[in-house]
This record gives sequence, structure tokens and C-alpha cells, in this order.
Amino acid sequence: MRWCTNERRTSPAVHPLSTLRSCSAWLMALVSPMAVADSAQSQAHGWIEDSTWSVLNRTVYDSREYRHGARNSGARNAYKPKNERNGAAEEWAYGLMGSLQSGFTQGLIGVGIDAHAYLGVKLDSGGGRAGKARLLGLDNDGYPKNDFSRAGAALKLRLSNTVLSYGEQRVKTPVFSSSDSRLLPETATGAFVTSHEFEGLRMVGGHFTESTDRNASSHDQGFVVNYANAIKGTTFDLAGVVYSPGKQLSASLYTSRYEDTWNQQYLGAMFSQPIDETRSLAFNFNLYRTTDEGKALSGSINNTTWSVLSTYAQGPHSFSLGYQKVHGDTPFDYVTRGAIFITNAVQLSDFNAPNEQSWQLRYDLDLSPWHLPGLMFSAAYVRGSDIDGTHVDPRGGYAYLGYGKGGKHWERDLEARYVVQSGVAKGAVLSLRHNVHRGNTAQAELDTDQLRLAVEYPLSGRF
Repeated sequence: MRWCTNERRTSPAVHPLSTLRSCSAWLMALVSPMAVADSAQSQAHGWIEDSTWSVLNRTVYDSREYRHGARNSGARNAYKPKNERNGAAEEWAYGLMGSLQSGFTQGLIGVGIDAHAYLGVKLDSGGGRAGKARLLGLDNDGYPKNDFSRAGAALKLRLSNTVLSYGEQRVKTPVFSSSDSRLLPETATGAFVTSHEFEGLRMVGGHFTESTDRNASSHDQGFVVNYANAIKGTTFDLAGVVYSPGKQLSASLYTSRYEDTWNQQYLGAMFSQPIDETRSLAFNFNLYRTTDEGKALSGSINNTTWSVLSTYAQGPHSFSLGYQKVHGDTPFDYVTRGAIFITNAVQLSDFNAPNEQSWQLRYDLDLSPWHLPGLMFSAAYVRGSDIDGTHVDPRGGYAYLGYGKGGKHWERDLEARYVVQSGVAKGAVLSLRHNVHRGNTAQAELDTDQLRLAVEYPLSGRF
């Protein structure tokens, strides 16, 4: 699959302007030559007139106590020698995220720009305690930086109801998605097309050359891959369609290619059915199919992972039951931190080990009826079993994880979340989480107790 540029970096260099021209030609061919009268572009008021800005202040404290001999090993690199690592990980940081989204110029093809600037500041941590939570940027010796930052922008073109963005941006799809679950969000560099030319149908396509991790300050680290420790591919391509005929049903189909590593397809569906004014049923289904391709840099991969979640809601109460199954001798892996839409990917574990099956029970409570609007409570319990990683490719990118046979583990997640409803702090969010994970030695996750406190205060406006 090729999108807007040459497939490999070993091919002759492509100038960004020529890439934009080819992508613009693709965009023009996608839609009718004449803009639809009531299209989004026909309603453009101008670059400045439709511009918006936002600033998000976020403070996160993350503390992890490791049990039964487990230790803080940082991300995937050995930041410090094992005998210098603590049996705990602790990071406290402040993040400032500013974003600007311009409007589009008037005319057949509108032109605009989206820009962002992120800053992370250390409030407390140390070399032996940093790394695992991935809140803070780390220097080459594994010590947390006092501050780190990055910025980027994307040029965007709009024809009718189709938008092409080229540059550094945030993307959300089931196969490639910018996570925002730590201090600062991920970003990706490349071209991304979103089209709403047909009612109830959204089409997307993308070609990316790198993704930037949440605690990174540089843009030249290639792609973030969650489990494989192999040589990284240099391009990622995707295409997908989302069909939403109404509020109660949505179905999506995606295909993607991580160069010389894997091909991955995704099928998802969400359905909700009201029973009466206070009761409803909802179902969420996700399926990924991953096979190695090209040079198979991460080794042999033949993996099918699927999950289903059913939810019954009655007034302020919601009860959920989920099941997830991995078919294959490698774990379910994904590029970028957020491209995992399976049910049992929770706080400390994805429950995605080779051949694993897992169950989830979840309860959510909205305390608005008790005169506490904006306050939510949730509790989840996930148990996984039947892990067997003894047939993983010994020369591939997953052998280092050390899966055995008969692996099992469980996780318990508790969260209280409050959104301020009025006053000068309206929209501010406070969340407190307590998560516990335990397992045997045949699975790869650490025995951990986690406490996370986060406070967010958003500001936004128009020019």
C-alpha cells in the first residue's frame, strides 16, 4: 500500500512540496470536481474567522510499588543497572499543552494550519524512580529532565468535505492512534486524509514516517512499538471506513501496513439499544488480524485477537461483562500507545499475551442523582489465563519477554472522577485511580500497586 509518497526511505528522496502535490491530486480525485453547495468548505468564513485555540494544564502524580521481587525497569531500555533500580517508580509532573486550529481560506480548496506546543516540567522524581510511568523525559543516563518540550504543525487542505493534513499531528484510528494517557500526548508525522463526502460514511487514509512518544522531546526516534524489541520499520500506511447509519450503530473496517514487520486488519462494531427511558443495552466488538510481512523484522507473526463487551445501564448504574481472546504464539502488538481498542486493555496490562483468554467485570456509577453532578465512580476486575508463549519465534522481537506455559494474572482498577460543573474552574477534571496487578511467572507483567492522581484545567476560545 502506498499513500502520497514513496514506500521506502531507500527510494529517491521526495521533496515535501511534491508530496503535497501528489496528495492534493489524490484528494481532488476522491471527491467530485465541483464542491457540493452545502459542503463544509462552501461554508468557510476564513483563516482567522474560524480559528480556535486551546490550552490544557495537567498535573499528574504516578506512584508504583512493585511486589514479590519485581523492580522498576524503566520503559524498555535499561536506564539504570538493575542493582540501582528501586522497587518503586514515582513521578510527579506538570504539563502545558497549547493548540491552534485555524479556519480554512475561502474558495474551492481551503488552506489552513494546525499547530501545537507542549511543555513538561518535573515536580519530583529521581533516577531510580523514573522511567516506568513515562511522564518525564529522561537523559542518556536515565535521570529525569527538569523540563522537556516539543512543538509541531500540519498544513491542511479542504475540498468539499474532505481534509488532507500533512505534518505533525494527532491521529485517532484503531490501527494507529495518538495516546493521551500520560502527561503529554503522542504525535505522528505524515499525511492523513479524512473524507465525509457521503452521509453516514467516513473514509480515512494515512502515510506516516514516525510517531513521537508521550515523554519525548525529539522527532527522530522512528515509531513507538509497544512489545517488540526488533529493528523498526520506517513507514506506516493505513486506510479505513467507518459506517454510522444512526446513533445506535457504528461499524468500521481498517487495513494497515507497518513496513517489513506486519500487515494488520481491524473490524469493529458498536451497537446500543434503549429498552425504555432509563434502561439500555450496548455491545462493543473488536477484532484484529496481524501477520508478518516483508523482512518480518519482529519475526514470525500469525495473530488473531478479538474482544466483546456488553453493557447494561439502568439509571445511574452500568454493569459490563467482557471477554477477550488471543489466537497466536506472539502477543498482540501495535504501533503507537493508543492503537489498541480491545476490551481488556486496561491500566497496567493489555491482557494480550500469546494464546491468552481473559474476562472482565465492570461497574460504573454516576452520582448525579445524589446531588453530586459530575462525580463518577468505576470499578473493574480482569482475569487472564491459558497464556502459552513457548512457541514464540526464538529469533523474533518477542522472545525476550520470557513467556512460559500456564500463565495467568489479574488486575483490579478503581477510579473516582469529578468534573467541575460551574464557576471559574468549570470543566476542570480531577481523577484518582488505584490499580493492582498480580500474576505468575509464566506471564510478562509485573506485580504492581499503582496510585495515580491527575488534575486538568482546560481553556479554549475563538479569535
